[in-house]
Amino acid sequence: MPFKPLTTLLVALLAALVLAGPTAAAGSPGVAALQVALRSKGLYLGTIDGVRGPQTTAAVRRFQRRARLAVDGIAGPQTRRALGRLGRHRLGSRVLVLGRRGWDVSSLQFVLAWHGFPSGNFDGDLGPRTDAALRRFQRWAGLFPDGAAGPATLARLRTRPARSPLSFSRPVHARVTDRFGPRGARFHAGIDFPSSYGARVRAARSGRVVFARWDAAGYGNLVKIAHGNRIRTWYAHLSSFAVRRGQRVSAGTVIGRVGSTGFSTGPHLHFEVHLRGAAVDPLPTLR
Repeated sequence: MPFKPLTTLLVALLAALVLAGPTAAAGSPGVAALQVALRSKGLYLGTIDGVRGPQTTAAVRRFQRRARLAVDGIAGPQTRRALGRLGRHRLGSRVLVLGRRGWDVSSLQFVLAWHGFPSGNFDGDLGPRTDAALRRFQRWAGLFPDGAAGPATLARLRTRPARSPLSFSRPVHARVTDRFGPRGARFHAGIDFPSSYGARVRAARSGRVVFARWDAAGYGNLVKIAHGNRIRTWYAHLSSFAVRRGQRVSAGTVIGRVGSTGFSTGPHLHFEVHLRGAAVDPLPTLR
């Protein structure tokens, strides 16, 4: 029996490290969980970014007035209890598995996304998509992919998100707009280059084309290039292809044209970098 309190303490300590660790620089998982809970009440319409700005504080105050609590803009214990299921369970207070719902699940979804394994909407529900993202992260981290976010998984999530050791040239002559990170209630796993329809898209580095066809998951016409060291670049929403699967390309080779295929609202190139299957921020790698 004595081991149970120790196990609980260990999980809590690891969770505290996750919340205070390197990922907090990209936004606090706890604040992200608060934003998810407030969004579920229709009170927060901003991006789930983990940043406690004026919008978040104003939403807390509106909720407190609605719940007839002291209006101080601070999400303390009373406010969190009043938020219901999405206000309960700090990350690490229990092992998270398929079917769980709560503050801790929202925090987990946020941290998984920053580590390159987004799972759709930040919604505090550990459904099939979050379960799949969790298992992919566990495989990536060398853990047994049991879909249970316990002490070992939280410890690995405490480490800094991966970065590509390779650098890349810009795949299209355009400025970057949407960056890697939260966008609305989801996570944007790459960077966007708005450009004119039909503009040339070039390989960002030499490698071998491993995918060049339609992608039904929203990327539209998509090219993937393997560059060695288990690093791949993705080029999405193309209007047309200029390469085929298996073809070797050099940096600067035209691989397609800018388009607006898949889930796209206008012509642009969506560019991603993947390291062993984890999406990593492409911006620091561009030269």
